[in-house]
Amino acid sequence: MKKKLQLLTVAAILLLSFNAKADIIKSSALNLNNPDVRKCLLEASETDGWKLSSVYLNSEEKLVMIFDKAGNTKVYTGKEVLSL
Repeated sequence: MKKKLQLLTVAAILLLSFNAKADIIKSSALNLNNPDVRKCLLEASETDGWKLSSVYLNSEEKLVMIFDKAGNTKVYTGKEVLSL
C-alpha cells in the first residue's frame, strides 16, 4: 500500500511539473539591434502586461529579451550583434 501511495505521489508530481511548464513563444524575426525596434517591443509588451525579466547576449552573440506574464514566457532573439 505504501509503495502504491508513493508511486501515485510521484506520478502526480510529474504530471503537475509537465502542466506547469511555461508557454514559451520564440521569435527571431525582429532586429533587436535597432533601438527603435527594442523601444517599440518594450512599449507594446508593457501595454499588454508583459514584464521584461532578462536581457543578455547568447552564445551565438545574439541579443535575447525575455518577457514574463502570469506563468507565460516570450523569448525574442535578435540578429547577430555586429562587432566593430
